[in-house]
Amino acid sequence: MTTPAPARSRYSMGSAKNLVYSLAAVLAMVAVLVLIVPRVSSVSGPPVDVTATAVDVRERTGWPIVQPVGLPEGWTATSARYTVTTGGFPTWHAGYQTPSGTYVAVEQTLDPNREWIESQTNRAPKVGTLEAAGRTWTMYERDTKVQNSLVDAPEDEDELTTLITGTATFDEMTQFVETLQPVTP
Repeated sequence: MTTPAPARSRYSMGSAKNLVYSLAAVLAMVAVLVLIVPRVSSVSGPPVDVTATAVDVRERTGWPIVQPVGLPEGWTATSARYTVTTGGFPTWHAGYQTPSGTYVAVEQTLDPNREWIESQTNRAPKVGTLEAAGRTWTMYERDTKVQNSLVDAPEDEDELTTLITGTATFDEMTQFVETLQPVTP
């Protein structure tokens, strides 16, 4: 004799009403999770010690590199490094976020060729010159991608070429240039 199979639960038969209840329960759980999980509006990296990196680069290379000193409140260091860039040129780099949220960086190398300058300015055309900090800077402006650059390329081969570049305005870059000071070991 065989025993009859137990009766199936009416919930397992799948009605539209049960589907709606299940969907509502899942959506309620998701809504609760979204409300209780904290979200951040921005992510920042660890603090960058530009001075320590600059002193190390100065001691290793002997180059008279510069860094900004006395930037107004709101400027934040984002990067500092010494690396080989386009054309194999060792380059000192220090990057900053401006108070308006744009970016500006100083790049320096010794005796770069035209390819290095074109690469660092993203092949932007020259748009004029600017006087700042006792120097005449060549201005480059790329309109298809927001990037402005200032270049001071001395005639003397033993001097560093200094390039200021980023998404900052030329006014912000001028303010940045006015704070550049030689790094002392």
